[in-house]
Amino acid sequence: MTDLPAAALAQGAAPHNRRAPHGQVAPLREEILAAAARLLEERNDIDAISMRAVAGAAGVTPAAIYRHFTDRNELIFEICERCFQELDRVVEEAAASSSDPLESLRLRGRAYIRFGLAHPEEYRIWFMSKPGATPDWTVDRIMQGPVVTHLVQAVQACLDAGVIRPADPALVAFGLWSAVHGLTSLLITKPSFPWPDLDELLDHILSILAAGLVPGREELTRRAVAPFSAP
Repeated sequence: MTDLPAAALAQGAAPHNRRAPHGQVAPLREEILAAAARLLEERNDIDAISMRAVAGAAGVTPAAIYRHFTDRNELIFEICERCFQELDRVVEEAAASSSDPLESLRLRGRAYIRFGLAHPEEYRIWFMSKPGATPDWTVDRIMQGPVVTHLVQAVQACLDAGVIRPADPALVAFGLWSAVHGLTSLLITKPSFPWPDLDELLDHILSILAAGLVPGREELTRRAVAPFSAP
């Protein structure tokens, strides 16, 4: 459904054109965000989310929403931004459950994948949309974001403990992120594929990733990638 300008939508019958009392703008904004987040979770399709639909779910007029958000994209992106702040919290909580830095790294990857599967539409919007469809992701924004920043720090902790071979922590972090993103996106886009048991699949892939970082495996890694190396 195409979103219309606020003035046009405000004409005719409307649920409620309520305004937040003076000093209570934030609560109404939060109600709108909560309603939009519920719709996105229920319908699992960004194309099914319109300002009119969100207004109905929040019990306000579309005009009321436009007083807080410029357009649907701004509303959806804020939902996703908050979602991935929650991703960081969930990942950090999982990682903290082990004092072994390498095991903590594995738990981090498992939590990331599980979270992505639990929030597939938000994940698609941020990581699987066409170029230009999401906010501009500059290098600084990616590197300074909490999920990547904490992953680099976790890799550095493994390096400091000597449980993985010396390497650029950012390079290792981006390699690990690429791997877990690949699995997450496959599981989201191909849910009916005859995948193995999810826990077994996650353990298998994350164990391989961890093992490949262990000191003394350099020669095995070199042999594994040799057939794919350019002559």
